[in-house]
Amino acid sequence: MKLNRQQLRQRKEWEQAGFQLPDYDIDAMIEKTKEKPEWLHLGAGNIFRAFPAALQQKLLNEGKVDTGIIVAEGYDYEIIQKMYHPHDDLGLLVTLKANGTIEKTVIASVAESLAMDSQDERQYGRLKEILRAPSLKMISFTITEKGYSLKRGDGSFLPEVEQDFQKGADKPASYIGKLTALLYERYLAGKLPIALVSMDNCSHNGTKLYEAVTCFAQTWCAGGFVDSGFVSYIKDPAMVSFTWSMIDKITPRPDESVKQMLLDSGFDDVEPVITAKNTYIAPFVNAEEPQYLVIEDAFPNGRPPLEQAGVMFTDRETVDKVEKMKVCTCLNPLHTALAVFGCLLSYDLIYKEMQNPLLKKLVEVIGYEEGLPVVVDPKILDPKAFIDEVINVRITNPFMPDTPQRIATDTSQKLSVRFGETIRAYAESDSLHVSSLKMIPLVQAGWCRYLMGIDDSGNEFTLSPDPLLDTVCPHVNGLHFGDGKEKVHAALQPILSDADIFGIDLYEASLGELVEQYFTEMIAGVGAVRDTLSKYLSA
Repeated sequence: MKLNRQQLRQRKEWEQAGFQLPDYDIDAMIEKTKEKPEWLHLGAGNIFRAFPAALQQKLLNEGKVDTGIIVAEGYDYEIIQKMYHPHDDLGLLVTLKANGTIEKTVIASVAESLAMDSQDERQYGRLKEILRAPSLKMISFTITEKGYSLKRGDGSFLPEVEQDFQKGADKPASYIGKLTALLYERYLAGKLPIALVSMDNCSHNGTKLYEAVTCFAQTWCAGGFVDSGFVSYIKDPAMVSFTWSMIDKITPRPDESVKQMLLDSGFDDVEPVITAKNTYIAPFVNAEEPQYLVIEDAFPNGRPPLEQAGVMFTDRETVDKVEKMKVCTCLNPLHTALAVFGCLLSYDLIYKEMQNPLLKKLVEVIGYEEGLPVVVDPKILDPKAFIDEVINVRITNPFMPDTPQRIATDTSQKLSVRFGETIRAYAESDSLHVSSLKMIPLVQAGWCRYLMGIDDSGNEFTLSPDPLLDTVCPHVNGLHFGDGKEKVHAALQPILSDADIFGIDLYEASLGELVEQYFTEMIAGVGAVRDTLSKYLSA
């Protein structure tokens, strides 16, 4: 069986092999969507295919909507060229359940896929048409937190952003430049309303998007490239909303074991593509079953009835509470802890780490004992129940091929939120004391130890991509096993005092010395990381 529209006509063969197929007229959906598009999504990667696209398919199957999603990719055009187009915009979602069963669902809710390339007159021209459509209700995003960044680590604008500032909205090169130029098309078409819905896994994602787009609009306005009214349009929430959201669904990169299961069931299209930009994408997406999407209900031009597919719509304050609950306490800090020590202890799968009693206790203490006392309860989700599911169902799922190396990506960008918020909450509390925090500083020390690129057996390993590696790694490069506290302090002081990394100067929080102590113990020699974990977690 091949993943294309013609092969789907052999419906009986697919169903006998255990595949769930769309229950709607795909041709009619595509025609209707192209005629009156309602939903454009930017970011064509795995999380989109496993979550938003599947949500819309559920609504299509139940007859609650009659249009699909148009997806565009603005960073890696090969995803569209080499994965979407050859497979007629179809995808296969493989849901990996904790009980060992899998669900195989062909997703057909993508009506059209486009490269968001301003040099491609056909595809970019089509995006302009879509933005001028009065029917368009929302543009959603899964472009990663880096997609909203206009600046480098040193504070200077990225070269493509600087180029767009100088050349205007005609053929922009940067992601946000292209988006802002397309929004200008919508403004010129009659100041049509639209909701911009960031679904990226970062704090206050809608505000990050708003600030980036506003910066472009103001710069172009000052340069005479756009009408002055465009800035007012962007800033008017009755015209353009930048909603906040919290998204949660683990979608590891396509796994070999899943690939083999599909081959055994007669599905032939399993080979991945690794693009020139090192994107790893396959015709199938493997993902866990639990999923959460909470969105601020601010849609000036209406929206699909996604609440009927499980999405929770609420106010901005509640979204913020849910996001803080997850990112600061109930999931992300636990993931980061496992990522750091998983790399140091040479684990290749997250669930295997949870079979180590020391690492299991580490995340339990971080979640239940250090995090829950300061968690913000959003009411629509119970924090303790959320942690229970994370520890007992999600990260212990032996069928989830997620790796510590994947989760360790961009850790420097995550520490300030995943741990810094908890430290600040303790510092501001009348009843809690920062000095009671023991495991969070242990993870911070573990990350510094990770930066050495040497595992607990003394072997070199490759650090996961991170924009600050060139900044922080030189500080620890001169350290060796057995170095004492004075040399450790000299190396770590510039890192631990950086509030941009940790959300707070760890010395001012009276944690810097403890982190140095843990780090010194973890470089005592081969096996010292494991010994340090045992020392503080075996009691």
